[in-house]
Amino acid sequence: MILIIDDDTAVQASLNLMLKQEGYQVKVSKLPQEGLQYLSDFPIDLVLLDMNFSNNTSGEEGLKTLQRIRQIAPQIPVILITGWATVPLAVEGMKIGASDFIGKPWDNQQLLQTVKTTLSLKQQNSKGNLSRSELDHKYRFDFMVGEDPAFVNILETVGRISATEAPVLIYGESGTGKELIAEAIHRNSNRTEQPFVKVNLGGISSSLFESEMFGHKKGAFTDAHFDRKGRFELANQGTIFLDEIGELDLNCQVKLLRVLQDKTYEVLGDSKTRKVDTRVICATNRPLEKMIETKQFREDLFYRINLITIKLPALRERPTDIPLLALHFLDNLKRSYGYSSLTITPSALNWLQQLHFPGNVRELKNLVERTVLISNKKILDIDDFSSQVQKITVSEMSSQLPPSNLTLDEMEELMIRKNINLYHNNLTKVAKALGLSRGSLYRRLDKYGIPYDVQN
Repeated sequence: MILIIDDDTAVQASLNLMLKQEGYQVKVSKLPQEGLQYLSDFPIDLVLLDMNFSNNTSGEEGLKTLQRIRQIAPQIPVILITGWATVPLAVEGMKIGASDFIGKPWDNQQLLQTVKTTLSLKQQNSKGNLSRSELDHKYRFDFMVGEDPAFVNILETVGRISATEAPVLIYGESGTGKELIAEAIHRNSNRTEQPFVKVNLGGISSSLFESEMFGHKKGAFTDAHFDRKGRFELANQGTIFLDEIGELDLNCQVKLLRVLQDKTYEVLGDSKTRKVDTRVICATNRPLEKMIETKQFREDLFYRINLITIKLPALRERPTDIPLLALHFLDNLKRSYGYSSLTITPSALNWLQQLHFPGNVRELKNLVERTVLISNKKILDIDDFSSQVQKITVSEMSSQLPPSNLTLDEMEELMIRKNINLYHNNLTKVAKALGLSRGSLYRRLDKYGIPYDVQN
């Protein structure tokens, strides 16, 4: 049963009719106090709560009502109803514990999808733990490697949320497999037959953001020689994966927020507003909560993208998976290069398990591939892998430290130039060595006037 708490009779009638037509039982309350009583008198599964009442348009009464609901029935999800101009009020509600918020005027299908998703998540959260074999039987996880308990718990979460439309935010260090998790969500969703569009936001400049994401018409700007579809249009009916969302500047964050909030956008050079239906999954290796405090990331965007949060463990936190992953990568190489027999000795697998991989799964994959190609042996042992692991002695590390009399900017520029020389202008390796995304590295290269080729 869904409880509507709103003193606007037109809103009550509209929501009541729409929800009942979808088969939901509905209870309507005009006053917050009456609604709170209904929580005790009826089996309420979800609350739709307006934030502004006629006697108090500040939203204060709505927030107080939300706080009381969280105290009385913390297990019942609450969806807030608010105008776009009062989104900051909804953000305050999300901090208190609201599940989601929708703006007025709302789109009926979007509102119904939000209700369906919220109720589905509530039901899914009551499920118990499953083993890796049970998960493999129930979901499409054949391409996911790992049996560590922490990783298996993540897979269970992925399985439970995939069938919903909830936006997902994936946290994890570089190389932990955020894209694979996003793909797993898509593969196990109702959109699996539709497009899965991947976007590296760190590689899109702010000047090209609208064109890349929303598309443009021929003649929209100087170099627009033909019509181009944006990423959201390509992902319509499917899933869009926004990687490195923490790299977006504030102006682009506003533009992204509007399409996520309203499910509409405009193509550059075309005044027609278009609707989009896509599941949104975001990923980052940056601390967005801290970035909110320093005004680098919008709080309202943060609460729009992280209804579900998945935090991927670093490879050092799941060391028992290292041998499994190494053998998995070896099998892939055997198929790719046509090697009939390739093995890694048990002692080498144990040695790999003891290593620290700052680059996580991606670094392990690169190590296995490099060792296979360079050693040219059928049986790989410790010596084969150890010869490919870069060892930096204390003296070498000391020689790389910048002089202590430099400013922070000078030190940063020096380290970037050293790594560019070290990796022979391979910007992917430079960014990885410095712990930066390519987009962040480009901005620093521009800042210090360091020439570069985007193809490297």
